[in-house]
Amino acid sequence: MSQRTSQDTTEETPVVSGAEQKRKQTSGDSDRSVADRGRALWARAMAHTGARHLIFALAAFVVVVVVIESTSDFASFEMTRFGYYAIAAAGLTVLTGINGQLSLGHGAFMAVGAYTAALLLTDDRATPLLLVLVASVLTTLVVGALVGVAAARLSGPYIAGATLALAIAATQVPLAVRSLGGEQGLTLGSVDVPTWVADVHFFILGRELSTNQYLAYLTWIVLIVVFVMLANLKSSRVGRRWAAVRDDEVAAELVGIDLGKDRVVAFVVSCGAAGIAGAFLALATSLAAPGNFRLELSLLLLTAIVLGGLGTLSGALIGAALLTYLPGYATDAGAALGLSSLKAAEIAPLVFGAVMVVVILLAPSGLMGEVLRRRAVRRAVKRAKAAETPKTA
Repeated sequence: MSQRTSQDTTEETPVVSGAEQKRKQTSGDSDRSVADRGRALWARAMAHTGARHLIFALAAFVVVVVVIESTSDFASFEMTRFGYYAIAAAGLTVLTGINGQLSLGHGAFMAVGAYTAALLLTDDRATPLLLVLVASVLTTLVVGALVGVAAARLSGPYIAGATLALAIAATQVPLAVRSLGGEQGLTLGSVDVPTWVADVHFFILGRELSTNQYLAYLTWIVLIVVFVMLANLKSSRVGRRWAAVRDDEVAAELVGIDLGKDRVVAFVVSCGAAGIAGAFLALATSLAAPGNFRLELSLLLLTAIVLGGLGTLSGALIGAALLTYLPGYATDAGAALGLSSLKAAEIAPLVFGAVMVVVILLAPSGLMGEVLRRRAVRRAVKRAKAAETPKTA
């Protein structure tokens, strides 16, 4: 009876051939090898600085396209504002956050770029937009080099005082030079969307491209390029020298770093970013006037990089977002509470100041700085636990 049961069980059990078992095993190994190769390729890409920055840049561009195409025309204008504030804040991050030179006059360099764009793009002088942007950058680079050479001899509160004087003087120059339009400033000619750009946009998305959308795209393309360049600079030998000068000037000089040269280079790079940001400000508002570049702008840019995280480019992006959108949300909240439009507008600076105080109290290193600090703590704890775990045979 037991033999019969054993025979029945044997007959009911499916017999898998050796070839089929080998095929399944090979298929499983192939799937695992593809996944392993994919993970290894991703790890190598993330380990390579240039590839990592390129991946993030492409992802950022996809997000920008989705936001611009799915929001209103006014939202595109706000995206342009966000973009040029972020470019200026990134440049200031290089100068103040990475190299350690405190600047209170970055708005003055934005004014140089804005007035250069305004002089080249008037109703009776339609200079190609690409040439306008290049000229704005080059002009600001020259001015930045001149100021940087003088500022390289200063440090600490002295350079802060010098740049503060520059910010105040920048609003007075247009009043003294008649060709700069005085108090009213210079009005820029209209920005026309190139025909080929409009055709490509319509072919891909099936809709017209407005001027505000075009400026938003252009601003963010330049922003992404600037961020990739600055991120690569920060990770390079040049960026490490800047950080060494910031951390300890004496030690940096002892290891052979030319303090003056590196300070001038950081100043010039920072001013170039400010110049193109100023050009986009003028293009977006169709105006280059002293009122756009008061001392308040320089202080707001400094506040933005402190809130976002001093020394981090991602922090500059966060700070620029707060600078762009927080006043509007505060005004809307005031209006929702029943305040008049004037009173609601007066709330915005108070809210911005309150946010700054809260962030400094809770996250002294800024929002992104706090994120990076906590990530470093988690990694340290994980490494400590791994070191304490006994190895099993």
